[in-house]
Amino acid sequence: MAYRISDECLACGVCQAECPVGAISEGEDKYVIDPEKCTDCGACAEVCPVDAPQPE
Repeated sequence: MAYRISDECLACGVCQAECPVGAISEGEDKYVIDPEKCTDCGACAEVCPVDAPQPE
């Protein structure tokens, strides 16, 4: 099961740098996670200052 990024995202980019599989990219107004690439490791959630990445 993949993570998704909620509307709480500040678009700071911290999660993108932590993703070991490159599943996170900059979206229009927040970062987005590609569910096909996400391995559900939770690295993004651990570093997010606003807890935007959440398991689906």
